[in-house]
Amino acid sequence: MMKKFVSTAFIALFFTTFALAQRIAYVDVNAVLESIPEYQKAQEQLDKIATQWRQEIAQQQDVIKGLYSKYQAEQVMLSEEMKKQREDEILNKEKEVREIQRRKFGPEGDLFKKREELVKPIQEKVYTAIERYATDRGFEYIFEKGSASGMLFADKKFDKTEDLKAMLKKG
Repeated sequence: MMKKFVSTAFIALFFTTFALAQRIAYVDVNAVLESIPEYQKAQEQLDKIATQWRQEIAQQQDVIKGLYSKYQAEQVMLSEEMKKQREDEILNKEKEVREIQRRKFGPEGDLFKKREELVKPIQEKVYTAIERYATDRGFEYIFEKGSASGMLFADKKFDKTEDLKAMLKKG
């Protein structure tokens, strides 16, 4: 029993000493990105593109609704062959719109590629600045506050977001 207590106490002391020797900080990368004018412009451009594509898709969906309404109104007068032809036309148009949505907004779609093109260089600039900041100031760890890193508590004195913003503004 005493041996277990001593082992536990030693382990606790070891980790406490280890933790105290570390220089740790955290940064809210999203707040830093939001403070960069180039990032804001990129976001605005992406939002404008996404809005335009959503409107185009909505127009196509309206066309489908119109085709379906017309089909319902004329259905009683159509032969079985004509019904089948109209149904196929509607289904093909729906399939086409789903493909446009996937191509524009899917995981590897045009919006994703455009975001990579516009935002990735800015993110790389920020991450390079974080590395430089950590190296220059002797931090051993800097955590991303906004990610799912499991950080449940962070002392405000370790938040270096404003310092990083100021550093990026200076160049």
